[in-house]
Amino acid sequence: MTLRPFHLAFPVHDLAAARHFYGTVMGCAEGRSSDHWIDFDFYGHQIVAHLDPAAEPVAVANAVDGHDVPVPHFGVVLTMSDWSALAERVRAAGVAFGIEPHVRFKGQAGEQATMFFCDPSGNALEFKAFADDTMLFATEKADA
Repeated sequence: MTLRPFHLAFPVHDLAAARHFYGTVMGCAEGRSSDHWIDFDFYGHQIVAHLDPAAEPVAVANAVDGHDVPVPHFGVVLTMSDWSALAERVRAAGVAFGIEPHVRFKGQAGEQATMFFCDPSGNALEFKAFADDTMLFATEKADA
């Protein structure tokens, strides 16, 4: 099966701030737009920032491997080199990490590099990478 792009629409309280964050900081090419929304190429997927001046972030978190993971969140599984480059790009732009770049589930099935940060409207994003992509849906440690 060929993986198809996903589409995600989400609220932002400031389109100019969203344009700067996703376009300049994240490096996402801009697609169509209007006075109320902007399409972005998010690593080959279509995300759409929709203007909602009253948008407020949801403040829920679940414990995962010793960290409070914000819910909801979205992101992409990158290659390890792209993940490292994005971490540096975000850090250089002065964006605060909600969860610093680190390796989660170390030594277990599903070991992954992960990081969390928010856009200017408080939408939480997670980016992760696997040394072995076959571990994406791993449920238990493989026999040695």
